Amino acid sequence: MSKSILLVGAPVDSGKTRQGCLMGPDAYRTARIEGALRDLGHSVRDLGNVTPAASTTQDQAHLFALPQTVAWTQALSSAARAAMDDGLPIFLGGDHALSLGTVHGVAAHAAAQGRPQFVLWLDAHSDFHTPTTTQSGNLHGTPLAYVTGQPGFDAFPAVPHPVPQENLCILGLRSVDDAERAALEATDIHRHDMRAIDEHGIKALLAPFLTLVAQAGGALHVSLDVDFLDPSIAPAVGTTVPGGATVREAHLVMEMIHDSGLMTSMDLVELNPMLDERGRTAQVMVDLCASALGRRVFDRPTPRLL
Repeated sequence: MSKSILLVGAPVDSGKTRQGCLMGPDAYRTARIEGALRDLGHSVRDLGNVTPAASTTQDQAHLFALPQTVAWTQALSSAARAAMDDGLPIFLGGDHALSLGTVHGVAAHAAAQGRPQFVLWLDAHSDFHTPTTTQSGNLHGTPLAYVTGQPGFDAFPAVPHPVPQENLCILGLRSVDDAERAALEATDIHRHDMRAIDEHGIKALLAPFLTLVAQAGGALHVSLDVDFLDPSIAPAVGTTVPGGATVREAHLVMEMIHDSGLMTSMDLVELNPMLDERGRTAQVMVDLCASALGRRVFDRPTPRLL
């Protein structure tokens, strides 16, 4: 089924100290994301990059770039809510701090429609720290705590529509510190690490969550972090963790998402082109996005070797 897709650039580079993710949106464009989605029959509009307003938030010594991240959260929440009225937005990041705003905005839109919001978090990390528990001060590790209404985010916009914990699924975990592990174990968040994927297969873990979304008539936001993938196939990320998902596992996830027909919005995050190899990671991420929107293996003939 043809969809109206909106590309929204989110060159957020304030969520961590290692810079480079602000170039992510242009890397996706260079890797022909718009053309790849048009080739599938979708209507695609590139809305350009979001620009945050100047922030009046005060710096906090233990947090990196708090004012900028708050400003991005406000701007992206507004952009996400507006985009949801016109189609299926894909937010081109940018580091994972952008999801503070995108999930905030899509959840507000779902609430206005009387639909429950669900989130599928494809990531090596749980991103469940708060500004008071983070040791690094990097706010790209806080989005899931924020959107579920955890305390400690006084500098950020209020969260009138927190995502219920049982409506979240984290898939691909393999780097969780002790504080986050303790916090997660006290929640109802569905979470699956790489050992679970190895033991049970990725389909067996994802299918029940997609069934929950379907039964609830929910809106599904998919947040795909480059480090969900093994760094041997996707090196362009500043938080590499060995032992990630294979290309085939990742495509299966995307194909299952497409088959479900449930995805209503998507983040592509943590691409740092400064760390890439001739655009290799950007192309993998574009290919995965295309799989989530209908590309099949038979759509890409294998080139004949001479």
